[in-house]
Amino acid sequence: QVQLVESGGGLVQAGGSLRLSCTASGSIKKINAMGWYRQTPGKQRESVATITSGGNTNYADSVKGRFTISRDNAKVTVYLQMDSLKPEDTAVYYCNGDLTNRYYSRRNYWGQGTQVTVSS
Repeated sequence: QVQLVESGGGLVQAGGSLRLSCTASGSIKKINAMGWYRQTPGKQRESVATITSGGNTNYADSVKGRFTISRDNAKVTVYLQMDSLKPEDTAVYYCNGDLTNRYYSRRNYWGQGTQVTVSS
């Protein structure tokens, strides 16, 4: 069974920084891509940043230049460094893994979510 566990959320003032971490565990054969999504009440979950197995990254326009996604393959962990945070970044942030498990089944896995609150 594959699990994604996030950490690092919290409360920060506008202009501050936070770093989110997400570690995947279980019977993983291959990491195809990992990413971060966020969701606020009444809105659809949106992509924030993704990183492929080849290291290619993609960012939402709203976070370009402020957020940085990175990964540690040895630790099966993906990070999201969030700088210059704004109140509109307040959301529940979810880790996503496009993973192939030991049965060679490729699917999306989600973490439980971590709250990020940015005060003005």
